[in-house]
Amino acid sequence: MCGAGLTALLDDSKIVDHFVEQAKWCNALGSPFTAALLLRFASDFEARGPVFAICNEWPTNPRKDALGLRLTGALHHAVLSGASPDLIQLFPRSDDDWDIEAVWPVARAWLADHIPHVRRFIESPPQTNETRRSIILLPGFLKLAGRFNQPMHLLELGASAGLNQYWDRFNYKTSSWSRTGNSDVTIQTDWRAPVPDHLDVDLNIASRAGCDLNPIDLSDPDAVTRLKCYTWADQRERLQRLDAAVKLAQAENTNIEQVDALKWMTARLLSRPKSGVTVIYHSVFLIYPPRDVIAAIMQTIREAGAEATDEAPLAWLSYESEALFGGDRASPKMRARLKTWPGGEVETYAESDGHVTYVDPYPAGT
Repeated sequence: MCGAGLTALLDDSKIVDHFVEQAKWCNALGSPFTAALLLRFASDFEARGPVFAICNEWPTNPRKDALGLRLTGALHHAVLSGASPDLIQLFPRSDDDWDIEAVWPVARAWLADHIPHVRRFIESPPQTNETRRSIILLPGFLKLAGRFNQPMHLLELGASAGLNQYWDRFNYKTSSWSRTGNSDVTIQTDWRAPVPDHLDVDLNIASRAGCDLNPIDLSDPDAVTRLKCYTWADQRERLQRLDAAVKLAQAENTNIEQVDALKWMTARLLSRPKSGVTVIYHSVFLIYPPRDVIAAIMQTIREAGAEATDEAPLAWLSYESEALFGGDRASPKMRARLKTWPGGEVETYAESDGHVTYVDPYPAGT
């Protein structure tokens, strides 16, 4: 086999392996329908069907780019937008109301008929703006309120549509604790960590701001449909929660600035208020920038922390892959971490998966 042919074969293998691996993750995160679609993608790619025609020239790492989720998003978008009436009748109407043997022939035919459109669609990375991540960040915010008893100035990196800007207004319900907000957004998960401290503390949010390279304009119905299509079609609770969070953000006229995170954060830190706690926060964001940018973001925060005072503390609250902070690079787990200045104290207090379907204590077993 010639070198070019061998390269093509290896690239094909990477894409098929990615579809199969992503299917495993979808099953683990409670979406068997999306997993079933991904396995059909893998088979169709190997059979040189429409999935192959759409994806075979993918230029970069399909795993890092979440290629499979871009493609499942394209099909879900065809349902939500009404572009495929036939698929509307077959896609899940509840968590388990679907039959892949009925769905796939129709989905495959739609892909075959819309190859140029789907190619354009999958050029954009998926955004889910998962609101359930707020529940694992909440203990960190509560710790800050209890410790400093000062107004908070919130700066969110990678804010997407800004749905997590109003985490303080969400309702949180678990088997061991709850906190009532003043919105229709309710966050639930399998909470196995200690009950958060300061659950009854009054939160004083003085300002909110966020940035994203490609923020979603919630005043645009097409943009909202695009956001929704990346939430897996058989997860009705997530879809309902997304709808409620969108309505809340729309009512608040949420505006996320379109700008590079490092540039935006640097400027905001230089002009931060002289009183109150400035809180930089983000969730599942640091996996996207290049390594040198990640390092620069971390260093900029640390340098700003060195200038913090008792009158104007600085906090860094994150929910990110443990590998980014020196943990196991092979682990799929993510950890909630809070660092505060003056002093530079750091606490890693919980861990979970990408959708926060559970929350475990950190370290495990505590």
